[in-house]
Amino acid sequence: MRLLILLGAACLCSCPAVAQPSNQLKSNSQVQPLSNSKQSAAKSVWPPQLEMRVPFEPTAFPSGPNIYVMYELQLTNFGTSPVSLSRIEALDADAEAAQPIATFEVEQLETMLQPLGSKTLSDPRGRLLIGDGQSAIAFMSIALARGSHIPDRLLHRVRTADSVAEGAVIATHHTELHVLGPPVEGANWLAADGPSNDQDNHHRRGVVILDGQAVDSRRYAIDWKQIRDGASFSGDARDVRSYYSYGKAVLAVADGRVGTAKDSLPDNIPGHGESFHPAVPITLETFAGNTITLDLGDGQFAYYMHLQPGSLRVKEGDHVRHSRLRRGWSGFWSSRATLK
Repeated sequence: MRLLILLGAACLCSCPAVAQPSNQLKSNSQVQPLSNSKQSAAKSVWPPQLEMRVPFEPTAFPSGPNIYVMYELQLTNFGTSPVSLSRIEALDADAEAAQPIATFEVEQLETMLQPLGSKTLSDPRGRLLIGDGQSAIAFMSIALARGSHIPDRLLHRVRTADSVAEGAVIATHHTELHVLGPPVEGANWLAADGPSNDQDNHHRRGVVILDGQAVDSRRYAIDWKQIRDGASFSGDARDVRSYYSYGKAVLAVADGRVGTAKDSLPDNIPGHGESFHPAVPITLETFAGNTITLDLGDGQFAYYMHLQPGSLRVKEGDHVRHSRLRRGWSGFWSSRATLK
């Protein structure tokens, strides 16, 4: 079962002036070449032409012994030569001469950086190189011990092979986060591909373009799977009813209002890659399957996806209450999970 809880340019040049003699030049006179000392004109020093952007400003959230800040740092090389990254630092933007609160060296950057496009890199170090006119995304995940000071604003410092660039100041505190209850009941549930910075986490790396902007709406998504004896199903892997999570109840994680409820799409036959044949064409309108969006207030939402067709008992505008154990509460949804 998948359940997602969710969010003109100035050009300077230095031209040496040629001193004219006091007497007039004759018609056959020539200006002599400048001496070596005069040829060594001052050179303009430019900062690295590396644009840094953070389209999503995160809210720090606690989990276990740490507090996490997760977001994406987009890097674009506007220069005419490739740049090779050697370090990314996050600093307290409001502190003078602050030390970095997080530093990511080459080995970490090799797993954090993702170049845009379809270019296949056999050498992980190739991820450190951003070609001229090219872009890459640094998937940032900063972990601080609970009780640590969390800066209100972060400044980023990017070090290349021969230069340093600073920018992309972002805020880290936007609203107080709601405390959520369990979305499912029972034991042996696995939070697969949950919030993490793993390189193979398809949720974390799921950047898509919506309304002309790069969006990572699955940043905090989770695939909920029920496990028995180390497996998520028993029997035919292409039968949704073989999966332990299929048909299990879904719970409201908190009090809220149903913003959307969609219950019209058929089950898919489970499969991966070439073996996956969806029941309907996959589009932005269908890829989430049957869904419920729960508005928790304060700009926070819980998004339930891939629900069993014909199982929703709520509709848009309904108010639900969080229920952990009791069936029959308005917070209990008997929506069933559809595995993709």
